Amino acid sequence: MDFEIPADIAAFLNEVDQFIEDKIKPLEQADDNIRFFDHRREDARTDWERQGLPNEEWEVLLHKAKSLAIEEGIFNYPFPVEFGGRGGGNLGMAIIREHLAAKGLGLHNDLQNEHSVVGNNIGLLLMLKYGSKEQKAQWLDGMSTATMGFGFGITEPEHGSDATYMETNAVRDGDDWVINGEKTWNTGVHIAQADMVMARTSGKPGEALGITAFLVPMKAAGVKVEEYLWTFNMPSDHARVSFTDVRVPDSAIFGEEGKGLMVIQHFFNENRIRQAASSLGAAQYCVNEAVAHANQRKPFGKALSTNQGIQFPLVDLNTRCEMLRALVHKTAWLMDRDGAFSVSDKVSMCNYQANRLCCEAADFAMQVHGGMGYSRYKSFEHIYRHHRRYRITEGADEIQIRRAAGYLFGFMKQQKPKGVS
Repeated sequence: MDFEIPADIAAFLNEVDQFIEDKIKPLEQADDNIRFFDHRREDARTDWERQGLPNEEWEVLLHKAKSLAIEEGIFNYPFPVEFGGRGGGNLGMAIIREHLAAKGLGLHNDLQNEHSVVGNNIGLLLMLKYGSKEQKAQWLDGMSTATMGFGFGITEPEHGSDATYMETNAVRDGDDWVINGEKTWNTGVHIAQADMVMARTSGKPGEALGITAFLVPMKAAGVKVEEYLWTFNMPSDHARVSFTDVRVPDSAIFGEEGKGLMVIQHFFNENRIRQAASSLGAAQYCVNEAVAHANQRKPFGKALSTNQGIQFPLVDLNTRCEMLRALVHKTAWLMDRDGAFSVSDKVSMCNYQANRLCCEAADFAMQVHGGMGYSRYKSFEHIYRHHRRYRITEGADEIQIRRAAGYLFGFMKQQKPKGVS
């Protein structure tokens, strides 16, 4: 058993670090771009007059960073080699995502909107696996250059965690489908060319089969962004979108008719292990910063780090980081070996533990730093506000625990969703 980071991944981390020093940090420091990362970040990033959406200058800066990473061959790490990538797997992405998040806040990696110089690219990977020949021809080039993308229309106003009870439906009409319904927390549709809308096409509420994924153009007649929802962590690009008699051709189906849940579960498992790794990295950053400050700060004539009230909680948080890192790496490695559906229990374990850990680490780092920790001159409040979201949006803690319990007690089996070939 070898716990060393594989040589190819370690070499890539060095390459990424050098790229960040040479290209990303100078861009971050140019033209007062640092305003998007210092104490002004929330105001600088948010267009308060445009429903709280991300400021256009902020999104232009993110695209510049991605363009540099694409030119360098960094961004496309998880793409298959034949599509210009490096064939990176889930273990590599987990290690990379933790590594970047552990560096703290910066243009290299901003988790608020899933920006990173190494793209997560779940949409593109799903397109490669489930897209039709025509869909791949339409989407792959734009997705590989970060100029095209689609949102994920899953959650509904009256149905969050109980996704199989969705009210959005699609009815066949000749060679077309007519979609009616509403989605909420529909992220990124302000710039997306399409929305991947989950709609029931057959079966009964609560059944896994009968849900179909459709790629619906955002400009299609009947698609309306009703509002952008303001959140704990601004800016926000989470929309409530209605679909009224939206007509799409049969070719808009993504994957197989009635088997959209497979696409979503594949997306959830691969995305959640990477997101868990990011929360782990952010948690480790908070612990490291708190330790450094505790060694430096000397109230009443002695370092904070000599107090057990500081030592014990940080030792506990650091121990949890170490244990979680082992589980994240193991889970990602197994996913690479056996497939995305082979480790659903462990993905849930990683996810809820990592998100809780990050929130607790950010909270204690604030406490160690005192008044400055509470201020926006430190990034802990930003980390807390963002990662608190993941305890809900990546599958609520309770849902993740329920999933893990299903496997532990034998109510569920470690396999592809029922009906999936």
